[in-house]
Amino acid sequence: MKVAISANPGKPLALELARRCLSHLAGTAEVELVTETSEALGASVASVPHATLPELAADALIVIGGDGTFLTSLQQTQLPVLPINAGTVGYLSEVDGSRPASVEAALDRLVGGRYFVEERMKLASRCQGKVLPDATNEIVVHTSQVAKMRLFELAVDDHPLGRVRGDGVILATPTGSTSYSLSALGPIVDPSLEAIVITVLAPFQATQRAIVVDPLRSVSVRLVHPGKDGVIVVDGQSEIRVPGGPTVLAYRSARRASFIRFGSRAFGRLQGKRILPWTEEVPGTEAIDDADVPPAS
Repeated sequence: MKVAISANPGKPLALELARRCLSHLAGTAEVELVTETSEALGASVASVPHATLPELAADALIVIGGDGTFLTSLQQTQLPVLPINAGTVGYLSEVDGSRPASVEAALDRLVGGRYFVEERMKLASRCQGKVLPDATNEIVVHTSQVAKMRLFELAVDDHPLGRVRGDGVILATPTGSTSYSLSALGPIVDPSLEAIVITVLAPFQATQRAIVVDPLRSVSVRLVHPGKDGVIVVDGQSEIRVPGGPTVLAYRSARRASFIRFGSRAFGRLQGKRILPWTEEVPGTEAIDDADVPPAS
């Protein structure tokens, strides 16, 4: 099995975990490093092959960092990703990097083939003829100035929904429904579903409600007034300035976000993060890291 490793170079814990992974996988898997990770680790890994994220040719990619690191990686690769949390919330993560035994167990399961790949919907988008990076969480069309509202026009399949004045519009996937959209009072959507969630940021003189639409539809957002520019933000990582007038079109991507999982507990990953709208004190629940799947036949 060929395994690639990418770690956030700005997080010392992520780099230390990358070293641990290299050591633990020695002799059991062929390992390749992402170039940025190799450079951050220095001369000690000079003998380990490396490549940029889009150039990787591996069976799986271990990504070590926080949710931002995972989202950035998913924009640049189609490889199945095993996310190890070395950040804060780490909602997308499968393994807690602060628990060395869990990390080692995850690596053994990975090499032993005791895992499954969970695929999730992504959003594609384009504006003014330019194709934007795919979004695993959300696409946000926002005002370019703090405390300045703009008039946004919304449409589904070119059929106008109406206009709303506010700070911006969030177009989220079910995965992203527990991210920025949730902070704007959007619904929590099971990530195994496919849908596009439309949530308005701080609407003026409008009831705060979100709309969930079929994933086969396209959703467009337009800053109505020319000269009133805004910004498009993809997964909180990529920012593109856009003038008033042009339309941002979003639709289900043909590409998928692929996660390596050891247990099917999408809502279990929300526990302890104060996201679910009810008490989380349920006795006898099994920890995510203790979940397992039958060995590969």
